[in-house]
Amino acid sequence: MKICVIGTGYVGLVAGTCLADMGNEVICVDNDLKKLEMLEKGIVPIYEPGLEELIKANVMEGRLKFSSDLAEAVKKSLVCFIAVGTPQSEDGSADMQFVMNVAESIGKAINGYKVIVDKSTVPVGTAEKVKAAISKHYDGEFDVVSNPEFLKQGAAVDDFLKPDRVVIGSDSPRATAIMQEVYAPFFRTASRFVIMDVKSAEMTKYAANSFLAIKISYANEIANICEAVGADAEMVRIGMCSDKRIGSQFLFPGLGYGGSCFPKDVKALLKTAKDNNCGYRLIESADEVNKEQRVIFINKILHKYGQNLSGKTFAVWGLTFKPKTNDMRMSPAITIINALLEHGGKVQAYDPKGFEQAKTIWKDKITYAKSSYEALEGADCMLLLTEWNEFRRPDFDKIKDMLKTPVIFDGRNQYDAERMKQRGFEYICVGRKY
Repeated sequence: MKICVIGTGYVGLVAGTCLADMGNEVICVDNDLKKLEMLEKGIVPIYEPGLEELIKANVMEGRLKFSSDLAEAVKKSLVCFIAVGTPQSEDGSADMQFVMNVAESIGKAINGYKVIVDKSTVPVGTAEKVKAAISKHYDGEFDVVSNPEFLKQGAAVDDFLKPDRVVIGSDSPRATAIMQEVYAPFFRTASRFVIMDVKSAEMTKYAANSFLAIKISYANEIANICEAVGADAEMVRIGMCSDKRIGSQFLFPGLGYGGSCFPKDVKALLKTAKDNNCGYRLIESADEVNKEQRVIFINKILHKYGQNLSGKTFAVWGLTFKPKTNDMRMSPAITIINALLEHGGKVQAYDPKGFEQAKTIWKDKITYAKSSYEALEGADCMLLLTEWNEFRRPDFDKIKDMLKTPVIFDGRNQYDAERMKQRGFEYICVGRKY
C-alpha cells in the first residue's frame, strides 16, 4: 500500500518506519530540510531503541523515503497520516495550527479518494475540522478517521510492531476496511482492532493517558501519607498490586510523570471539561499532585542542607523524563535542578542520552559528566532522578568513597532502603520515613 506520514517526530517517524517494515511504500514528509538530510543518511535525531536500524534497512530496500514535498506525497498515497505536533497552548488546550495547516495543504493537493488519518493527539471534533479544511479546496470523495497512538517512548517500536490494540474511529465502512488492511500485518495471531465512531476515538487517547496520570499521582499521594505515618510505600504498593482489579502498572511512587504526553493530555482534557461545563476535580487533582511531588522532593534536600546551598555540589544521575529516551520535555529533573541552582547549589549531571537537550536548557550553568561516577567527584550527595538500567546495580563502595558524605536522594526508589543503611548511606527516597 502507498502511504504518506506527515511529520517526523516521535510518532510520525516510528509509524512511518514500522509501516514500511511491513512492505508498504512510505513517504515521510517534513519541512525541516536539515532533519530530512540527516534521516536520508541514517542519522536519527531522536533516541528510540531499534528505530535507527529499521530506518536504515527500509531506506536501503527503497520502501521508506523522506521528502519535503507534501503535495507530491499526498498525490502518490492512498492513506495519509497526519502526525505533526499539537503542543500545549497557554490555556492548556492543544495548539492545532500545525494539524490545520497540513489539512489545508492536503486539500490543495488531493487528486482522488484518500483516507486522511489523524494520528496526532487531537481534541474531540478535530476530524470534523480537518474534513472542513480539506473540503474548502476539494469536492471529491475522501474520509477522515481517527487513529490515536499509544506508543511508550523507549518502547515505541515494539509497541507499534506488536500493538495490544489499534483504535480506529471511522464513520465510513470503506475507510475502516482500508485501515484494517494497513494494520492487519501487525496481528499475526488475533485481531485486536477496536472500531468506534470518530469522536469516541479522539476521546479515547485523552481518557487513557489521563487515567494513567491519575494512577501515578495516586501512588505518589499514598506514598506521601506512608512517609508521614511511618508505613512503607513499597510494601503498600505490593499489597495493592496483588489485587487483580488494580494491577501493577503506573503505581510506582516517585517524582511524578513528565514527557510530551501525560502533562499535555491531562491539561487538554481539563480544558475540554471546563469548556463544556463538566466536572473535572479528579483530573485537576492529578495535575496538581504531580507538580507538588517535585516540590516535596526539593524540600527534602532543603530540609537536609538548609535554604542556602552555596558551597554544596549535587551529583545528578538521570536527566530525561524516563529511561530509554533522550526526551527531556517536562522532565522532573528540570524542576529539581533549577531549584538547586536558584538556592545557590552546584550541579554535576550525567545521563546516557539526554545531554544534547540538557545543554539547550542549562548551557554552562551545570557540569556535564562523562560517566555516572565522574559526576560524583567532589559532590556532597547523589540525586537519582531517572531510573536508567545502568543505575540499578552500581558499585556502592565506589559511590561512598567518591562522595564527600554518603547521602543519596532517590527519586525513583531504585534501591533497598535497609541494605542502603547497612552499607552506611543516609538514604532518602519516596514513601518511607527517614
